[in-house]
Amino acid sequence: MFAKQPLMARRHFLITSAFAGTAGLIMPTVATAGTAPPPPSDAPRVAPQSLTTASEAGISSATLVGAAVTAQASGDASIRPFHYRATNEDLADLKRRIAATRWPERETVNDNTQGVQLATMRQLGDYWANHHDWRRAEAQIFSYPNFITNIDGLDIHFIHVKSKHANALPVIITHGWPGSIIEQLKIIGPLTDPTAHGGSAADAFDVVIPSLPGYGFSGKTTAPGWVVPRIAKAWDVLMKRLGYTRYVAQGGDWGNAISEVMALQQPAGLLGIHTNMSATLPEAIRTALPAGPPPAGLSADEQHAWDQLTDFYTHGLGYALEMNQRPQTLYGVADSPIGLAAWMLDHDIQSYDLIARVFDGAQEGLTRDDILDNVTLYWLTNTAVSSARLYWEMRNSKAGFFDPRNVPLPTGVSAFRYEIYQAPEAWARTAYPHLVFYKAHDVGSHFAAWEQPKLLAEDMRETFRGVRTA
Repeated sequence: MFAKQPLMARRHFLITSAFAGTAGLIMPTVATAGTAPPPPSDAPRVAPQSLTTASEAGISSATLVGAAVTAQASGDASIRPFHYRATNEDLADLKRRIAATRWPERETVNDNTQGVQLATMRQLGDYWANHHDWRRAEAQIFSYPNFITNIDGLDIHFIHVKSKHANALPVIITHGWPGSIIEQLKIIGPLTDPTAHGGSAADAFDVVIPSLPGYGFSGKTTAPGWVVPRIAKAWDVLMKRLGYTRYVAQGGDWGNAISEVMALQQPAGLLGIHTNMSATLPEAIRTALPAGPPPAGLSADEQHAWDQLTDFYTHGLGYALEMNQRPQTLYGVADSPIGLAAWMLDHDIQSYDLIARVFDGAQEGLTRDDILDNVTLYWLTNTAVSSARLYWEMRNSKAGFFDPRNVPLPTGVSAFRYEIYQAPEAWARTAYPHLVFYKAHDVGSHFAAWEQPKLLAEDMRETFRGVRTA
């Protein structure tokens, strides 16, 4: 089939399937929970503080030392406090493997057109082996209440932090690839305790941050079928199981796709969504991509978005095409810490440039520890391949990742300057018929919650003010 297509047409086909749209897919059913137990009464009301113990909560505990979470019976709707501690042996093995890296020669150009540059990876490897402290990261993660619950036969890990303020609005926040729950840790405080971060008590949220299937501490899928619509349904089950009858959703990357599909499914109680990587491409733009020429008469912000999109579609999709087609082939990424880190850094050129500056000593919204905390979580949980399978699961989608889905609920859009593309306001207003908030930022890249937590938290407060009393 592909042999008969011109090269660019083939690339565009692969792009469409690699960046799954999901709206037209059949949505597998998800087992619904029974009567949901309420959140533990003594769960922390503000972040962070000590984890509630199993005996205090009156529910079973899941404590793992250097192991992946194991599946529970699919009929088990319990919510189990969860803790993880990497073994000293695992951490020593990580350092040994970094030191034993067989480095390639330097790239033959003086730029990043051949991929992640050797100097960046040498700096990263040196810091990872000699300065990074996973125990610090581990302590930070588990300073918040972590839990596991089984949904549709798979154990789902999540962080759940309740606000001390009355009438806090529950929000479920979803990461993407190559992200994790670590992306969202910086926004827990501003959302749950707004009075300490420039907001008012009326802006408070209860925050739920799940790990996607096959990511972090969630279970790894053992059979095909965990597509975006199924995850979207599972997230509604999770919120109802926590006792929430009214809530909102937020996400970027896969988190945007999941939040938008949740809105399309319209489960009872979902009031609205917010996205920091919106799906807004007009038909004229979609038709002209990936190589152009662009439609005539683009405004300055539309031209900026077009330039970002054409660069990404022609130069930046190697990772997505491989994971979309052949995720199991990534044995080298699973076996080498440096290989894993390089694979994760090579997501999009704008976030890569930021990360390269960080390891070169620049002060940015991310730190070297931020970046390596996330990579180390992937390494210790051995989720390089299992996380990649989500792209394969969505390979048959009929729509592109950035195609508008006609979301039927109130929607807020944050457009950060150095995202894969910064969605122009005109595109957002056309794509989202119920747009209630839009803001373009002159800073920020793909990892908004991680890099620009203050701005993202402020945008979320503004987006959801109108639905709190609806």
